[in-house]
Amino acid sequence: MELTVTQLGRMMDLSSVRADVDYQEICRLAETAKRFNCIVAYSLPCYIAELVELLADAPEVGAGAAVGFPSGGHTTEMKQIEARHLCDMGIAELDMVANIGWIKSGRDDAVVDDIRAVVDAADGIPVKVIIECHWLTDDEICRATELCIRGRADWVKTGTGWPPTGATLENCALIKKVAGDAIHVKASGGVRDNETACRMAAMGIERFGVGLNSGTKMLEELAAMPGGKIVIDQ
Repeated sequence: MELTVTQLGRMMDLSSVRADVDYQEICRLAETAKRFNCIVAYSLPCYIAELVELLADAPEVGAGAAVGFPSGGHTTEMKQIEARHLCDMGIAELDMVANIGWIKSGRDDAVVDDIRAVVDAADGIPVKVIIECHWLTDDEICRATELCIRGRADWVKTGTGWPPTGATLENCALIKKVAGDAIHVKASGGVRDNETACRMAAMGIERFGVGLNSGTKMLEELAAMPGGKIVIDQ
C-alpha cells in the first residue's frame, strides 16, 4: 500500500477548530490547504465567511464547518438552523456531532431523526456525522455507525479531536466492518503520522480530519520522502 502527498492532500480535511484559534491561524489554514490542495479546510463557524473568502481563488479547496460542535447536545432544531446558516454562507461540506448521550441511552430513533433533520437542512451538501468514539463502547460504536446509515448521512466520523482519543486502527476497522459500502468513513482525532494514515487508507478509510499543525507536518514530511510517497506492507 502506498500513499502519495497528492493523494493525502485530497483525503485531508485540514482543520483549525480549537477554542483559541485566531484570525492569523485561519489565514495560515487557508494558505496551507491551498498549498497542498487539501479537499476541505475546516474552521469554527465564526470564521466561515472569512475562510470562504480566503479560499475563493482555489475552487478545488472547499470550506467546511461543524454543527452541534463539540458536544452534540444541541437540540435538533438548533442544529437545523445552524446547518442552514452555514450552507447559506458557502460551505462545501458539513460535519455534525451526533447526540452522544442519546446514543448511550439507547434512544436510537431520536438519534436517527436528529441526523436526518441536519441532512435535510443541508439540502445536498455532504454531511459527516461525528460519533465521538472516545465515549463509546465497541458495541455502541457499531450501533452508532448503523444509525448514521439509517439517518442517510454521507459519512461517519470517529471524533471531534477534543477528547483524549479519537481515531484508532481498531475503531476504524470496527466502523468500516459495519459501514461496508453503505457509508464513507472519516478518521479524525489522533491521526498525526503518515504511517497511520497509510494503514487506515489500506483498510478503506477515505478521509482524514487533521489539525493544522499535525497536518502540515504530515504533508511536508510526505513531500520530502522519495517520490513524495510512503509505502507500507499490508
